[in-house]
Amino acid sequence: MLRIMLLSLVLLVSACGKSPDSMVGSGDASREKLEQRAEERWRARIAHDWGKAWEYESPAFREVFPKQLYVKKFSYTANWELTGLEVIEYDPEAAVASVVVRVMSRPTKQTSAAARAIGAMQRELHEKWILVDGEWWFSAGQ
Repeated sequence: MLRIMLLSLVLLVSACGKSPDSMVGSGDASREKLEQRAEERWRARIAHDWGKAWEYESPAFREVFPKQLYVKKFSYTANWELTGLEVIEYDPEAAVASVVVRVMSRPTKQTSAAARAIGAMQRELHEKWILVDGEWWFSAGQ
């Protein structure tokens, strides 16, 4: 009986010593998943597939902001080209991360001389992502 209690205690202590990272997968795998999801979200935005982009919003956001309203809030005034994506802050224990997304942005309609003269512009966007139930989600509340 004492052996069973000691074994149970050892198992309990070892389980408590695990980092949250190890509970949701290895840190590297979780970071790779974050990068993948951030890129997938931007691929949807580049394609102007707002319904697909909505699917990367946090569960709390999606509860209060239905897909059909989200889709209607966007216009088609810009086209983007993804030129880079980098995770700059990553803390799975705190369940947060920061991602820098670099895109080339162009107006869809080059109707003015200014729009034609400016052409494509490099933009650097800072995004916050949160870890919920083992999955990374874009956090609109930055």
